[in-house]
Amino acid sequence: QVQLVESGGGLVQAGGSLMLSCAASGRTFSTYDQGWFRQAPGKERELVAAVSRTGGSSYTVDGRFIIYRDNAKNTVYLQMNSLNAGDTAVYYCAARRGVDPWGAGRPRDYDYWGQGTQVTVSS
Repeated sequence: QVQLVESGGGLVQAGGSLMLSCAASGRTFSTYDQGWFRQAPGKERELVAAVSRTGGSSYTVDGRFIIYRDNAKNTVYLQMNSLNAGDTAVYYCAARRGVDPWGAGRPRDYDYWGQGTQVTVSS
């Protein structure tokens, strides 16, 4: 069982940056792939970024986002730059047992979810 707690969301002006953090419980963090997803009102949940259990493979939806993990701290981060109103959503951290070969996956591939953190970008 993995418990995930996101932090770092908030209100930011367009063009600004935010860094989200996701702290995971347990001693097996390094065996789980991690992902960041977001869901805007009336839209489906979508993948923003994902990273393999070792950090050796990663994916981001575009170059404004950077995902990285610190297995010593049981934490995965999402750095978001040049934010715009279209990035406004609830952001969720998710985890699944590591897969080989690695692929970023879809929401249904992830077994554990955080409660979400709101990101609002004002124009």
